[in-house]
Amino acid sequence: MCGIVGYIGKKEASSILIEGLSKLEYRGYDSAGIAVIDKGIIEVSKCKGRLANLQEKLNFTQVKGKIGIGHTRWATHGEPSDINSHPHTSENGNISVVHNGIIENYLHLREWLSSKGYKFYSETDTEVIPNLINYFYDGDLLDAVMKAVSKMEGSYALGVISCSEPDKIIAVRKDSPLIVGVGHDEYFIASDVPAILNQTRDVYYLNDKEFVLLTNQGVKIYSHEGEEIKKELFTVTWDADAAEKAGYEHFMIKEIHEQPKAIKDTMTSRIIPGKPISLDDIKMTKEDIERIDKIYIVACGTAYHAGVVGKYVIEKLARIPVEVDIASEFRYRNPIMNNRTLMLALSQSGETADTLAALREAKSKGARVIAITNVVGSSIAREADDVIYTWAGLEIAVASTKAYTTQLILMYIISLYFAQFKNTLTLNELEKIKNELVILPKKVEEVLKHKEVLQKFALNNYMHKDMFFLGRGLDYAIAMEGSLKTKEVSYIHSEAYAGGELKHGTIALIEDGTVIIAIATQEDLYSKMISNIKEVKTRGANVLGFTFEGNISIENIVDSVFYLPKTIDILAPVISVIPLQLTAYYMAIQKGCDVDKPRNLAKSVTVE
Repeated sequence: MCGIVGYIGKKEASSILIEGLSKLEYRGYDSAGIAVIDKGIIEVSKCKGRLANLQEKLNFTQVKGKIGIGHTRWATHGEPSDINSHPHTSENGNISVVHNGIIENYLHLREWLSSKGYKFYSETDTEVIPNLINYFYDGDLLDAVMKAVSKMEGSYALGVISCSEPDKIIAVRKDSPLIVGVGHDEYFIASDVPAILNQTRDVYYLNDKEFVLLTNQGVKIYSHEGEEIKKELFTVTWDADAAEKAGYEHFMIKEIHEQPKAIKDTMTSRIIPGKPISLDDIKMTKEDIERIDKIYIVACGTAYHAGVVGKYVIEKLARIPVEVDIASEFRYRNPIMNNRTLMLALSQSGETADTLAALREAKSKGARVIAITNVVGSSIAREADDVIYTWAGLEIAVASTKAYTTQLILMYIISLYFAQFKNTLTLNELEKIKNELVILPKKVEEVLKHKEVLQKFALNNYMHKDMFFLGRGLDYAIAMEGSLKTKEVSYIHSEAYAGGELKHGTIALIEDGTVIIAIATQEDLYSKMISNIKEVKTRGANVLGFTFEGNISIENIVDSVFYLPKTIDILAPVISVIPLQLTAYYMAIQKGCDVDKPRNLAKSVTVE
């Protein structure tokens, strides 16, 4: 997944494709490629690395033609390499495809196509698509794409060309963005507006399961039943910077709003109600899991906070002892580890120096290491024994949001994976949690619709120099992350405390007007948390409370309240962290801070 561009018109396609891909570089990528039809033959040029590598390659091997597709890849299946790069072409060279998204049933399709004589050369899920289209091809490319898509499960945005019909581009989307650009006797597809903004500002926005036929004569859009659809042409008025942010003011707020999709993608093929939990290619037998007598979760910053949640849920669901360590401290205390120890190494970038050092320390002591990262082929992914990827997509803002929530999702998946082997949960308990996980993206969408309380709170409190975050149990773990976000982007000094610790010193800091954010989602701790809130209110604190819908008793003691859609308590962190991210963002906006690039911070910390 990453960036798609397609062109058909009267100009040389390759230069337009390269220019379009360059406008999508902000999305991040690990390889790039184009496919252009010239004299009835599909010419493909692709390579690992930056777009400049592809441009240099094209200087030596000219790819000519007036119709083509291009792609920058952010690897999900298979390491970054020339052969895994897009476009992918059918074995007979007739069909070429670029693809964003994840094909959940690609292994089944690959096996089925192999039985029909097709051969595969890459590690990607995408390679099944051109071969599947070729299997159905009978002189009508649009029909073949429709039939192929009907067999595919998962998310996708596709651009398809065929040397058998060298005057057409077929495109379709499902759960992955795709737009169509309309110029003067030329037409475009792209995964985002910036790719075509220098060529045209007139675009069609596609809905899920809408198919597009582009020719030199124009654009036709069809439903998945094959009926032609008339859509309104939209004129883009944003400047280039705004277009990269899809109309959002900052990448941070854009990425906060991308969390429902990121959460859904990370669960894709791993959590299916009624079926066992799947952990990609990790092969851990029941005996392997039963041999584990201790788990270390090691990470830094936001990833460490995801690990704190992980400790709670693994111990509760799988009944395995867990320690969470800050990676920069871990190896300096001579931790006790052996071949019965499992380490989970969390890092968004996969390059965090302290986490990498902790990983190496664990392996030197005989422990098994599973990496949890967002970047395929990163150092931590390569050096771990196993790797599980968060499918959050590129995260540009320095302050992590969607990478964090996808790490949380993997903590639940790993916990349930262990629990199903150890029989620490009944089948009904497992299914209840899985069913609730699957509907979390919808509940996050609901949270994102109700931001007024948070904007008002930020407007009234951004001038304060100090804030406190309170919670108990899992709410304390989320309080830690909320506090960190506030520090990172608004530069307001904030601290997170377990509610029960107030009386052991912290309450001395509470005075008239002190800003408190209190989280109260855990049913068995709700009444105790209410008591803690009363303790700070009686000393003059200004309190914003977060709790589930129905807990209306909180209204009697807080100054304002934000109600969260109800879920089971153990999954509350995925929902409750969203408004804390938004609160930090709105505080920073009120203060005029550089939200996407906070001072003194880097996205990937590659030094100790």
